[in-house]
Amino acid sequence: MAIFIKTTKEIESMRAGGKIHARVLRLVAERAIAGISTLELDQYAEQLVRNSGAIPAFKGYRPEGQSTAFPATLCISINDEIVHGIPTTDRVLQEGDIVSIDLGVRYEDVFLDGAVTVPVGKVADEILQFLDDTKQSLMRGIEKACVGNTTGDIGYAIQQFVNKRYGIVKGLAGHGVGRKIHEDPFIPNYGKQGQGTSLVSGMTIAIEPMLTIGQPHTEILDDDWTFVTTDGSLAAHFEHTILITDNGPEILTVE
Repeated sequence: MAIFIKTTKEIESMRAGGKIHARVLRLVAERAIAGISTLELDQYAEQLVRNSGAIPAFKGYRPEGQSTAFPATLCISINDEIVHGIPTTDRVLQEGDIVSIDLGVRYEDVFLDGAVTVPVGKVADEILQFLDDTKQSLMRGIEKACVGNTTGDIGYAIQQFVNKRYGIVKGLAGHGVGRKIHEDPFIPNYGKQGQGTSLVSGMTIAIEPMLTIGQPHTEILDDDWTFVTTDGSLAAHFEHTILITDNGPEILTVE
């Protein structure tokens, strides 16, 4: 396992890139309305990223063992799609959908990663609560991203907050980020206190709870990228890139 402690210059670049990331993600989320295709959202995002002096990090990304490179700027996942949905012209948002928008950017040779899940138009109060709870589970995990804690402390905090109200997706998790879009350590959204990788100042990590209203079991579609719930239940996903500091966690993907 290789843990990269970031230099002062890298951290400053990540702070600047994080602001770009947050702005693009906010603007794209605002356009997630009924009638727009996921490809339109993707093209808008790519234009915003490039006009800001950054580069889409996901486009062309092909992790080891993956048969194809990811073809888009955004991962856009609708309803029962958990992560890695591929934008297309025929995927059009409908009133009542929920949509996860996941963006990675490269700025000055460093990487930022983050995601939100938003409702399309009006959805039931139960679904709004689900989205809010998923976001709050992320914040509980971030609170534990402190020097001296471990990745297990982060996962435990998320798991305790969820408290069996929702399914916690396993096999997909947070990760290190910065010099690469995906680095060590692996950060599950469940765990035991004091276990896992120790957190030290200068580490940068992405924390990203993925919850389901139903069962947490997953399968991959024929596109070899999109993870969906096997029971067809709704899924939500929130993510921030975090800097570990001596003064506590610093969220980098904010404006």
